[in-house]
Amino acid sequence: MDDKVNVTFILIDGYVELHKYRYLYFVMMLTVYILIMCCNSTIVYLIWNHQNLHKPMYIFIAALLINSVLFSTVNYPKLLIDFLSERQIISYSACLFQYFAYYSLTASEFLLLAAMSYDRYVSICKPLQYQTIMTKTNVNVLLFVAWLVPACQVAVPVVLSSPKKLCAFTLKGIMCNSTFQTLHCVKSTVLNVYGLVILVIVVISPTIFILFTYTRIFIITYRNSREVRRKAAQTCLPHLIVLINFSCLSVYDVLLLRMGTEFPKIVRFIMTLQILIYHPLFNPIIYGLKMKEIYKHLKSLFSKMC
Repeated sequence: MDDKVNVTFILIDGYVELHKYRYLYFVMMLTVYILIMCCNSTIVYLIWNHQNLHKPMYIFIAALLINSVLFSTVNYPKLLIDFLSERQIISYSACLFQYFAYYSLTASEFLLLAAMSYDRYVSICKPLQYQTIMTKTNVNVLLFVAWLVPACQVAVPVVLSSPKKLCAFTLKGIMCNSTFQTLHCVKSTVLNVYGLVILVIVVISPTIFILFTYTRIFIITYRNSREVRRKAAQTCLPHLIVLINFSCLSVYDVLLLRMGTEFPKIVRFIMTLQILIYHPLFNPIIYGLKMKEIYKHLKSLFSKMC
């Protein structure tokens, strides 16, 4: 690539044996993408189509699944194109957009999980006040905040990074995550500090809040009957499983990469694929099988199709 091209485009150098397995990668990821779209869309359709699912808990689940669809739609088409291309490149502007969408949607996931935990907390710990607290207006506000706040916060480093000069043009990864900042000629202390502030606001704080609410729920339900404890576990356990899974992958992506830890190429590749595959595909399976009302409608839908 000549200098003129290098100024505009970034080489993506995170794939492993792409020349050898390109068609295998393509078929696998296309299959996963179709499954993600179908599974998430099916659960969202069921929630939208059935009146008894028009409750805050299910609305937040639908929002979480829509978030997974958006996340996958931002990342998968580019991956599929790269698998079949001779050169894996991306323009700097497209890289900035992918960075923005990747982190704003990831942060929204944590805020949506926090909103879900708050809904469960009010439902179980303050049942008499539930109808007055979790109104349609309040639910809409929580959804609006969950998507708008991360988008505004992530937009700041994107705007600040756009005029920066690049001194490196090879990205050690398969997508534009936090590692793209290593391409800048001068590392920005302001961006690093701001990134940590965002991390505290939209990741660490919601996680602490979620753990606090579920701890309160388990303490209160422990004093009640076995049936109450069973119902609480039935609704809260899927949320906790999703949170633990997502938090572990996010710790790798945000903290370890920002600390500059060097990983073998194959490890980076596998971990990034897990972020792209595991969570968007994991959510609908967890909520579809573990949430009793959704599972009932899902079972009915498939029985009609068969």
